[in-house]
Amino acid sequence: MNLLRKSLFPLSLLYDVVTRVRNAAFDKQWLHQSQFAVPTIVIGNLITGGSGKTPMIAYLLHQFSDRFSLAVLSRGYKRKSSGFLIADETSSIETLGDEPFLLFQKFPKVQFAVCKNRSNGIRGLLQKSPQLDAIFLDDGFQHRQLKPSFQILLTPYETPWFRDCVLPAGNLRESARGRKRADLVVVTKCPESLSKKAREDYTNRLGLDPDQNLFYTSIKYDTNVYGASQMQLKSFVQSPFVLVTGIANAKPLTSYLDQLDAKYKHLEFGDHHSFSPSDRQNILSSGLPVLTTEKDYVRLNPYIKDVHYLPISVRFLADEDRFKGIISNQIR
Repeated sequence: MNLLRKSLFPLSLLYDVVTRVRNAAFDKQWLHQSQFAVPTIVIGNLITGGSGKTPMIAYLLHQFSDRFSLAVLSRGYKRKSSGFLIADETSSIETLGDEPFLLFQKFPKVQFAVCKNRSNGIRGLLQKSPQLDAIFLDDGFQHRQLKPSFQILLTPYETPWFRDCVLPAGNLRESARGRKRADLVVVTKCPESLSKKAREDYTNRLGLDPDQNLFYTSIKYDTNVYGASQMQLKSFVQSPFVLVTGIANAKPLTSYLDQLDAKYKHLEFGDHHSFSPSDRQNILSSGLPVLTTEKDYVRLNPYIKDVHYLPISVRFLADEDRFKGIISNQIR
């Protein structure tokens, strides 16, 4: 923790008190929570960003969207629209936000909607599609006005809640006590070589209850890059290129590229960054090929055609079938 963040620790104590009181009010049913007959499955986190929610939602849709009628409800962070909106052929990054738009393009059988108020969003989806088998809620763990049927909590391996504190000194949206609400916890972005002994030690530090299911996953990088052209990643990285990232944590990607002995110039922007004309000019100024993430690609591609992206997916270190069975049982 740097000096500036340490100086903010008194504010973190105040923030912690406020969020604890708020959570207690919902836990004791002093504040109203909406419930729905349709299964509502939250994919959320305690940390402010970079936990891997979008790849996990993509994994769930890949596994279950052919068998069930599914919808995804997101807040639509940084979108330029307002209220409740269902994705259709006229939708764009501006109306949906980058992550919902990315998933909407990848999964045409799934309904996507954005709404800041999750309960209103669920009502809107059910009004249009009452036959839905389940609704996945992107980043709804702190939306306590909704009482979901099942909650999946993600925590990145390198930045777990037991090494962090609440905002603004730390990166947690609420104290680590919030983990108790989760039905299932996934530790994301683990080293693929993580030993059984290391997992056991890590599990003990998470402090979960016996009835909370726990899984470990890593990032699986595609063997190809896509976009301007499709080619093998190992061939692409043989020449210098510009890497452009606008995500919460680019370290796993840069570490992976470093393992491949890639030579690149990294232009790093903030999460959900909107690329300005000067940004785009800077990206192209070197004349080198451009590689980016799939999320950044949907924001760059309308303006820069000669850009490639590297997809990622979720890989379970163990017990993947058990995970799929648990989720399948939650979908009606």
